[in-house]
Amino acid sequence: MGNTFGVGGDTLYLSNGGTAVLADVLTLAVSALAERPWDHRFAALVAMQDQSMMGHGAVGFDLADLDWGATAEERTSAKSFVLDVLDLATRRYRWDELDYEPPFAEGYVRRFREIVAAFDPADADPGDELPDIPLVACCVRHRVLSGLPYWEGCAFCHR
Repeated sequence: MGNTFGVGGDTLYLSNGGTAVLADVLTLAVSALAERPWDHRFAALVAMQDQSMMGHGAVGFDLADLDWGATAEERTSAKSFVLDVLDLATRRYRWDELDYEPPFAEGYVRRFREIVAAFDPADADPGDELPDIPLVACCVRHRVLSGLPYWEGCAFCHR
């Protein structure tokens, strides 16, 4: 059992453990960079990859299901944000604070970045994948955006 991230046939399939690692390193990066409402909605999507709350094998998302924005400018800005998050994660941002060594995380992030870079948000057919309610609360203990209003605490608190 695992989870899929990507679009169509261009996907990253991860075991539940790999998914947890990807979610952790993306949580650290997205929390540092989120500024605009769309960014905080993407942060909520990252938070929804917390399998301790959502269930193992029950997460993942298709880029084509996300609402990237109504205009070319909005879509470009949203995609740039996601690429910036992935770039920051690739640079091992705050990985030294994890309570484990994520030996395969860099490969996961690089592969997902390739998928996002090749994806054209204009081809999206938005569904309900991107949460309507953005994450704006911060977990003081872990210094990341928390799962509020979806649940108490952040992914690191749930372990």
